[in-house]
Amino acid sequence: MYLGLDLGTSGVKALLIDAGQGVIGSGHGTLDVSRPHPGWSEQDPLHWIRACEDAIAELKAAHPGQFAAIKGIGLSGQMHGATLLDAADQVLRPCILWNDTRSHVEAAALDADPRFRALTGNIVFPGFTAPKLAWVKNNEPAVFAKVAKVLLPKDFLRLWLTGEHISEMSDSAGTSWLDVGKRRWSSELLAATSLEEKQMPSLVEGTEKAGALRAGLASRWGIAAGTPVAGGAGDNAASACGMGTVGAGHAFVSLGTSGVLFAANAAYLPNPASAVHTFCHALPNTWHQMGVILSATDSLNWLSEITGKGAGELTSELGEMLKAPTGVSFLPYLSGERTPHNDSAIRGSFTGLAHESGRAVLTQAVLEGVAFAFRDSLEALKTAGTTLTRVTAIGGGSRSRYWLKAIATALQLPVDIPADGDFGAAFGAARLGLIAATGADPLAVCSAPRTDATIEPDAALGGAFADAYHRYRALYPAIKAVTA
Repeated sequence: MYLGLDLGTSGVKALLIDAGQGVIGSGHGTLDVSRPHPGWSEQDPLHWIRACEDAIAELKAAHPGQFAAIKGIGLSGQMHGATLLDAADQVLRPCILWNDTRSHVEAAALDADPRFRALTGNIVFPGFTAPKLAWVKNNEPAVFAKVAKVLLPKDFLRLWLTGEHISEMSDSAGTSWLDVGKRRWSSELLAATSLEEKQMPSLVEGTEKAGALRAGLASRWGIAAGTPVAGGAGDNAASACGMGTVGAGHAFVSLGTSGVLFAANAAYLPNPASAVHTFCHALPNTWHQMGVILSATDSLNWLSEITGKGAGELTSELGEMLKAPTGVSFLPYLSGERTPHNDSAIRGSFTGLAHESGRAVLTQAVLEGVAFAFRDSLEALKTAGTTLTRVTAIGGGSRSRYWLKAIATALQLPVDIPADGDFGAAFGAARLGLIAATGADPLAVCSAPRTDATIEPDAALGGAFADAYHRYRALYPAIKAVTA
């Protein structure tokens, strides 16, 4: 048996798989987010431990006889969080999370230093870890002076599990301190935020052993002491391991609250100007790129709240057959946009509205707007040297075949729908635990799920979608000009 632990923003998931990668069961522990000021988002790291205990307790209660067979543990987690510890490994303040924007001034200042983009391959976003430490230095100097270690969220769980300060490449690539091409900390970038490498965890690949389970926890859970804990991965890289998106040219489109177009790469291909994330993958000598849109299913949920109709009701009104764009366009920038604009101030809009623009027309425009936002990410990946021939769809929004048809037609790529199963971050973490424990071939373990169906682009509507995308592309500069 192999255990995957995924530390999300809203909870911890514990997933148990067997040697054949069959899912045995899962457990959950819940988390809350504290927002003491506008733009702030924090969690108490000790709550992560409680939620992890809850998830494991639920899983063990359902499968009490399986824990003694656990031979490896893998970790996944929300990225970018700044968990600050003193010399005694005591938490100095609540963790500043990935979606916290307080450090936007510090992020802009670091991004203006050309060394950051040159070494990390990324824009310094306010959500990344380095600007958060700069904010702490500027606003909480007494706390900053006591910082002995900076850990990412999942690596704080590792400290609790193993007593070790260790991270891995995929998560660390989102800090703005990693030389992403060379896969090592940059003393130069750390110094730019008044830090040293001794304040960072040591680094391993996600497939390598990164500590062993402490005897006390092992005894309490009925797991062998010394069970290896894998390096693991940041949440998107872990999901990619679960989906088998690990080889060059493999890609998935995640239609969740936010949207991600994720592509695996065999080489380091940075393109920071397009706001594409270029990070290390969880597997050695592998990288990945991500285009990120901030409001994917969130856009449909927003329309659902406005109309008083459920998201499923709205999409069902469109029927099964893809329709030609109506001339009504929607920009899904309800909370700004990441790729390709890196614009936190831009906001969404409908254009082309007329008396006959009923609810179904608005729904269609929202689905198309999100599809075109994914097309923006696809174009950004192309400029970074990544060419895709197909994508796999995951996330709650992928239940809408109409939406997937719109995405396939907007991207001009076939969209594969995987067979039912749990292929998320916890599953990817469990796979990494298996690899670390057994030395199995990572590419053989991280295989893709069986494809249940493929959605092909609508050839008859390709031209109409291309024209609609051209209109969509023209709207951002026009809207920005009147909202800046």
